[in-house]
Amino acid sequence: MAQQGLKGRKVSIREVCKALAISETCYRYQAKVSEENDLIAQWLLRLTATHRTWGFGLCFLYLRNVKKHGYNHKCVYRIYKALALNLRIKPRRRLKRDKPEVLDVPRQINVDRFYA
Repeated sequence: MAQQGLKGRKVSIREVCKALAISETCYRYQAKVSEENDLIAQWLLRLTATHRTWGFGLCFLYLRNVKKHGYNHKCVYRIYKALALNLRIKPRRRLKRDKPEVLDVPRQINVDRFYA
């Protein structure tokens, strides 16, 4: 929107940003796409294809400890989520139990059924 406002009229960037209530740094921001992100994505895809039960934690630890890559965990997790590699959390199976036995009623007060 800010760029459209600049094209139509001879207005400064400062005035357009002030009118739209955004900062000038937000207007000038360019996202950095690096080849390192593509390399991390390839590694994550390869690891999750070979080890289907590995989640983010094991993949990250493998890259850091085994392959000795110094990637930041936040960067790796961002790419992991963007690739939609999150594992489905399986619901726990409930145990099927038999109905409990009926409790014995004591014959007298403070007398156990075994000693009577």
